[in-house]
Amino acid sequence: MGARSKSRKRAVDVLYEADVRGVDAVSLFSDRVGDPEVPVLNDYTIKLVEGVTEHRERIDELLTEHAEGWTLARMPKVDLAVLRLGLYELLWADDVPDPVAVDEAVQLAKSLSTDDSPRFVNGVLGRIAGIADRLRATL
Repeated sequence: MGARSKSRKRAVDVLYEADVRGVDAVSLFSDRVGDPEVPVLNDYTIKLVEGVTEHRERIDELLTEHAEGWTLARMPKVDLAVLRLGLYELLWADDVPDPVAVDEAVQLAKSLSTDDSPRFVNGVLGRIAGIADRLRATL
């Protein structure tokens, strides 16, 4: 697993935990800086968590609009964390090609969630990737 893939997994861990606990993700890892039992968060993990947190309202709007037949509350929290991260990389991370953002999210869903999750994540992010250029123009 590459360094960025590891960073993505750690970011999903933080986003998931924050969602389950009902706390802000940035505050969650800020509180843990220096804790010897918490893995060190590298710069890319921090960038991802901060980016998802900053754009979460718009991310959730887009997920709600494009997750056909699913509400955010109905989604497994792991899938939601993966989708939020994938959508952030898809629309706001200029250095990540669209297919890579989608594929990395699908790989995370394969390793962290249910057997149906990779297909679900691919479908939602694939729909959004198809209109990503138009969406980026409105950000």
